[in-house]
Amino acid sequence: MRSNDELFSRLLPGLVLFMAVHTYMLSKPECKVEFDRKAKFVALHLKGKLAKCKKVVCDPSYLPNKVRKIGKVARAICIMSHPIPNTNDSHSAQVILPQMQLSRKSDMYVFCCSYSHNVAPTGKFIAFVSAEAETGNPELELKPGVDLLGPVDEIFYNTCDRYEPVNEPSLDNCIMSTSYDATTHFESTVLDVLNMYTMITGKVLDLSVDLSAASAAEE
Repeated sequence: MRSNDELFSRLLPGLVLFMAVHTYMLSKPECKVEFDRKAKFVALHLKGKLAKCKKVVCDPSYLPNKVRKIGKVARAICIMSHPIPNTNDSHSAQVILPQMQLSRKSDMYVFCCSYSHNVAPTGKFIAFVSAEAETGNPELELKPGVDLLGPVDEIFYNTCDRYEPVNEPSLDNCIMSTSYDATTHFESTVLDVLNMYTMITGKVLDLSVDLSAASAAEE
């Protein structure tokens, strides 16, 4: 006879998959958004399946007619066999290169993580160099950040357009995120998520914690 824990461990993956397929339409670029005569969101269509809900939450790629381009980000993804030099052999590090130092209009960001974070094979490090694209040559533009990394096993460059929503969510029930910017500390992303939470729920998410009250409760 199987224990409840064993049954739960077998059922949970199936339940998660069921919810992902039947409740949420995740990472489906071919998904079609349907609006009513008042231009308000009513449903999602995907390969003959229909999902009706009150609001849709998505990134700008799903509703290109409701966003505007605000810039472009250049990124270099680097695979290395060592930590960033002069970081005390740290497996996780972040460096921000000030725009004035680089004669740029915006800062450049360098971030590194490693196999100790389960993001790479044993002995490997992953570094990211990113900046708002100010030229059409990402290799040359990101060189100051890449030069800080030391020897690189493999490097991949890409540029991505950045968009922000221009719609009014209270009118069309479409809540969109802003595209990721060049920062690697995720401050702007967190603020964007908090703003979306308020638009979805109508409430302000309170993340403050009264440590003194929590300690008193434990005692």
